[in-house]
Amino acid sequence: MKFLDIAMDYAKSLTADYADIRIQKTTSEGIYLENTSFKHNNLNLIYGYGIRVLKDGAWGFAHSNIFTEDAVKKTTKQAYDIARLSATLKNGAGIRLANEKSYIAEYKTPLKIDPFKISLKEKTELMLEISKKMLSYNQIKKTMVYFMTQKDEKLFASTVGTRLDIQTTFINPVFVAYASNDNDTQSRQFNEGGKGIGWEWINNLNLIDKADQVAQEAIIKVNAETLSEEKRRTLILDQIHLGLTMHESVGHPTELDRVLGWEADYAGISFATPEKLKNYKYGSDIINFMGDNTLDGGLATAGFDDDGVPGQKWYIVRNGILNEYGTTRETAPFIDLDYSRGCNRATHYYDQPMNRIPNLYLLPGEKKLSLSDLISDTEEGVFIQGQGSFSIDQHRINFQFGGDYFWEIKDGKLYRPLKKVLYRSNNPEFWNSCDAICDKRFWKPFGVINCGKGQPNQTGRMTHGAAPSRFRNIRVGGSK
Repeated sequence: MKFLDIAMDYAKSLTADYADIRIQKTTSEGIYLENTSFKHNNLNLIYGYGIRVLKDGAWGFAHSNIFTEDAVKKTTKQAYDIARLSATLKNGAGIRLANEKSYIAEYKTPLKIDPFKISLKEKTELMLEISKKMLSYNQIKKTMVYFMTQKDEKLFASTVGTRLDIQTTFINPVFVAYASNDNDTQSRQFNEGGKGIGWEWINNLNLIDKADQVAQEAIIKVNAETLSEEKRRTLILDQIHLGLTMHESVGHPTELDRVLGWEADYAGISFATPEKLKNYKYGSDIINFMGDNTLDGGLATAGFDDDGVPGQKWYIVRNGILNEYGTTRETAPFIDLDYSRGCNRATHYYDQPMNRIPNLYLLPGEKKLSLSDLISDTEEGVFIQGQGSFSIDQHRINFQFGGDYFWEIKDGKLYRPLKKVLYRSNNPEFWNSCDAICDKRFWKPFGVINCGKGQPNQTGRMTHGAAPSRFRNIRVGGSK
């Protein structure tokens, strides 16, 4: 598109040290049903461009949705002027970008069926079937079904010569059953997070069968008992649950901008500071966390980030030791790195990119081990499935997590269902207590589409993954 060249040529004529432009069209659809009542359908289109200029060690950023030569030049000049003014307030030498080559490339999420070509009628009929299946049980008093689909089309150019054409698509189906008895109401949900894929994923999920299971488990949960007082117990956590735990206690603490203290007011800084690299025991020897922006179906898999850096795969924690961070061209030089791991992403065209969690996952165990083996090898403990409430402090150290479905384990067997279970721990106690991880047969991803960060807030997305894992001697109890 000619506007890419217009912006970059004009930025060079203004003597910008670096500049880039991101033309982005975001199309999203959300469909919401409550019981069998169609509540709303939102189809949104957000289209425009954002221009960044680096001058004298400071950024300027401006955006517009007017596509004319004059408007593009005006927006470029605005970004340039902001950068020059910002440079008068910078600390020290200011910003230096890590080296990066130029690329001319395309990327498109692999999909067989475009979800935007599925009619609203077909989508809502499936959602009604899901809801009716759950409501067929007398104790299910309310249901919620939500489908979201989003497509991002980006054209990117920079003054280093990069030209990118990127199109990503994801789907996120969620449904919840609420069961009631005379004393309580409890919910059970289906939520595997979003996935970068087409409608063929929905066709293969067997959602009606899963709705039946969700309803039955909601009824079991509402009639379950609670735990006694909090005490040290063994925990077995499923893949979906671990997605949120690693997001909060590993993903955010290893974003380099947070480590540097740039992100503080909104969601805290990080305890995992640079002097801990290569020596801090983040977890037990079997703990290996990968950053992987090449992961198939990953929500952070887009070929390149918004710096024009290609997707990569690297160890964030290796054999229990803090190994590396998620970095950008801007943040990496602050710890003397001259390369970026490609973690700079923005939500919409009017947002300035920021350091984001990559696709982050826990590697499966090397020894052959199933969930059944793990349970049979546990004398007493609690098995948690799915995600619930969470809380973590401003340094990402102390945390508390709930869950969605719980079983008490006794003598190597699932003994009785539970409800209202919470556990409390901290970094590094929690990850160092992990003594067993199931093998690759049981590894499963979980997508996050609503990761909030920044002021003004942006919503990021990424994928986590794990196999069921066991943690010893964790404080576990019941809430009221």
